[in-house]
Amino acid sequence: MESPRPPLPPFDEAEAALKVRMAENAWNGRNPAKVALAYSPDSEWRNRSEFLKGREEIEAFLTTKWATELEYRLVKELWAYEGNRIAVRFAYEWHDASGQWFRSYGNENWEFDEAGYMKRRIASINDLPIAETDRLFRWTEDIRPEDHPGLSDLGL
Repeated sequence: MESPRPPLPPFDEAEAALKVRMAENAWNGRNPAKVALAYSPDSEWRNRSEFLKGREEIEAFLTTKWATELEYRLVKELWAYEGNRIAVRFAYEWHDASGQWFRSYGNENWEFDEAGYMKRRIASINDLPIAETDRLFRWTEDIRPEDHPGLSDLGL
């Protein structure tokens, strides 16, 4: 059995918010193998119209994602939580190989196992082309700085 991945369910508000920030930081690091370890070995995903099962498929998906969504920067925000479930809303910015920038908006529903691994992720996402001058996420580190505004602060 794998080591627990705190915080563990059932979540209180502070633990749910921490879980959200931990996920945001991991995704901003763009390391598919490391990110995949946050999910249970049999985790099930729906990402847009793709359905994935297990860490191997998740890692392959993320490898492709970050090879095409360049200079990816993500902000997540806790929306709701109860027991072993967390709902988040998010926005991320990226550009394609031609240099076109996008802001992608979405919502995710997460369900965790008793050891704190995500066993289900359901994501709905929409992409909006934006001008480079309209970007809001301009940090250079692998994670969003603590003093960078969140989604609500930015009016997103």
